[in-house]
Amino acid sequence: MNGITTSQPGALARRDWLRSAAGAALAAAGPAVLADDVAPAGDDLPRVAAINSIYRLRSHAYHIAGRFIHGYTIDGLSHRPPFRLVRMFNHQQPADDLGPEVCRRHGIELCASVERALGGGKTLDVDAVLLIIEHGDYPVNERGQVLYPRYEMFRAITDVFRASGRSVPVFVDKHLSYDHRHAAEMVATARDLGFGLMAGSSLPVTWRQPAFDPAPGTPFTEGVAIVGYDRATWDVYLFHVLEVLQCMLERRPGGETGVASVQTISGEAVWRAGDEGRWSWTLLEHALSRCPSLNYGDVREQVRTPVCTLIEYRDGTRGAVFNLIEAVSDFAFAGRVRGRPEPVSTCFVLPPPPGARFFDPLTWNIERFFATGRPPYPVERTLLTSTICDHAMRSLADDGRLIADPSLGVTYRPPADDGHFRGRFVDRS
Repeated sequence: MNGITTSQPGALARRDWLRSAAGAALAAAGPAVLADDVAPAGDDLPRVAAINSIYRLRSHAYHIAGRFIHGYTIDGLSHRPPFRLVRMFNHQQPADDLGPEVCRRHGIELCASVERALGGGKTLDVDAVLLIIEHGDYPVNERGQVLYPRYEMFRAITDVFRASGRSVPVFVDKHLSYDHRHAAEMVATARDLGFGLMAGSSLPVTWRQPAFDPAPGTPFTEGVAIVGYDRATWDVYLFHVLEVLQCMLERRPGGETGVASVQTISGEAVWRAGDEGRWSWTLLEHALSRCPSLNYGDVREQVRTPVCTLIEYRDGTRGAVFNLIEAVSDFAFAGRVRGRPEPVSTCFVLPPPPGARFFDPLTWNIERFFATGRPPYPVERTLLTSTICDHAMRSLADDGRLIADPSLGVTYRPPADDGHFRGRFVDRS
């Protein structure tokens, strides 16, 4: 393990197991029991550093790190995370930057480097790290991928781990990287240094309407997932819709066995592929029917430039994700389960900004991870969706070339409970 001491109830004894009461609540109980009276206060709280691309209104750092600062509500109860955000590094400082004011008001040190945010020099004096590199002014490559420096910031974090001789849990928001090789290296580094790594988006853990919770071993044979988004930065939402598909299809017997090939097609080729049976019109219609945003008329007439990524899994399962911007803006899934005559389907609920309450279940799961050092769902899911996303964008840029690459062969077992929120998504009904 290269001489690194891990923090799975170890370093600083996980702050005496999150001062015992809060740790026990986070590890074992449902969200509703986490009222303020179980949380320790002040300097006794485990310490968190936030490494952000940008901290402005409605940015991901605003929503995730901000919940660690201000708290949020769960099932109508006030919840204060039993952690203290002590330092923040923001890679960019635009005119509408909120970082300095937020840090001044809440006693957070605003740092000029990743190294300083974690302690400085060879010192690591925090218990967990948020890596939130989403939003900001970053270049876009010839394939349409936003070149967010998640990998570079992750390397800066792990440089501190190596210098200090110990490590702590790290959460990476959204993709691991736009480059699948960097994503794989990040997962390998976490394994090598022995720290917990959690990554991904809010989609797998947000509410679902109607409620749908497939148990491990559900024999899916095919699935589709849909959304509508501006094609100019499609990779931003392609990752999200891939997470919708994957958090469902991973429940099939034997868990995830990996992907054989990926191909992205666009325009009339999408409709032809449906007519040829390469994806299911029936499943697409079921998914569309779950969306409150569904436009009137025929999807084939509405959508001017559909985009579809076709995914062939190694075990024969088929998947497809769609960008249908003129038809829908919600995320939805539909799938076939062996032995069931009718498809199953659900819409993934995303309460809108400014509150964007879909960050509540994500933050709750991050808290569980920081408390235990063990991610609530395997980071390999995000490695696979990051890898599919990269190859899908490469295929799109290369006129729909089919890509069969060994990097797609990511395998893992899904958790018994995938951590998504059930019940109501407003405090009062």
